[in-house]
Amino acid sequence: MIIIFNARSAMNESRIPVTVLTGFLGSGKTTLLNRILNENHGMRIAVIENEFGEVGIDDALVMAADEEIFEMNNGCICCTVRGDLIRILGNLLQRKDKFDRILIETTGMADPAPVAQTFFVDDELKESCRLDAIITVVDAKHALQHLTEIKEKNFENEAVEQVAFADRIVLNKVDIATPQEQSDVVAEIKKINAAAPIFRAENANVDLRELLDIGAFDLQKVIDNDPAFLIDTDHVHDSSISSVGIELAGDLDIEKLNKWLGKLLGEKGTDIFRSKGILSIDGNDERYCFHAVHMLFSGEFTSAWGKSERINKMVFIGRNLNRKELTDGFKKCIVSNKASKTLAGKK
Repeated sequence: MIIIFNARSAMNESRIPVTVLTGFLGSGKTTLLNRILNENHGMRIAVIENEFGEVGIDDALVMAADEEIFEMNNGCICCTVRGDLIRILGNLLQRKDKFDRILIETTGMADPAPVAQTFFVDDELKESCRLDAIITVVDAKHALQHLTEIKEKNFENEAVEQVAFADRIVLNKVDIATPQEQSDVVAEIKKINAAAPIFRAENANVDLRELLDIGAFDLQKVIDNDPAFLIDTDHVHDSSISSVGIELAGDLDIEKLNKWLGKLLGEKGTDIFRSKGILSIDGNDERYCFHAVHMLFSGEFTSAWGKSERINKMVFIGRNLNRKELTDGFKKCIVSNKASKTLAGKK
């Protein structure tokens, strides 16, 4: 996505600055991205988005998404689609309409280390790009359970890695977290990364001067802490965590939908880390955007469908998901019997 803002000068550096937005599922990365895109910067920004889910939804949630957007779906930017990242960046660097900044929003399951590594092991990117900072968004309400989770041998805890590599941490959703919950998660963050400044926020509302053009990524410091940083190693995701993506034609009965989602998340919300959707509601001409993190969920009508095809897109990400159960439950919320399809994906 290329966006033109009003004037603001970048740092005195010929290479293009790159900001990596990371954070666990549902932490508020896209909300922060929208904040950045709608500020008065005066910069041309290229945005690269990566989704863990099988169905691409985040592009529809990004404001000004009618502009050009670079998506990498159904794979994690730190491993399976990392080659796509290098290819997209290489193509961007060859374009005649130059831009001032690159923003990379990773999937919530990404380890930021291999993403950062990309800008130091690829010769073209090393000469043309400067990794400015890794910004990690943390959900003040739900992060503690993920930061303290004990993983099986050889599986990384991505939530921990995201905090460990952060140059700045945005402690988001403080409006729904109790003071004790905030205190506990901050204490855990400081155990992992005591050096990164923490900015508390509601709806990712942070002074962007604290996040952009800060020159915070220090390669030598990273190597001092992790001498193997520049050595390419395999990243292994927890095999019990997967995504289920559903694309379904037809209009949804909103009462049936709310009843089904309320029951589903109430019973299994602990294992459903993140769910989101762009939905077609019977009797309404606007898209219904649905978001949930564990058992907390909300939805709102946004932009009109217009001439675009009304297709429901829903993604669930979590542990030990039952694809058939989720698909069948979603189908039962359809008013009509229009043709439907589900996407094959990770097991």
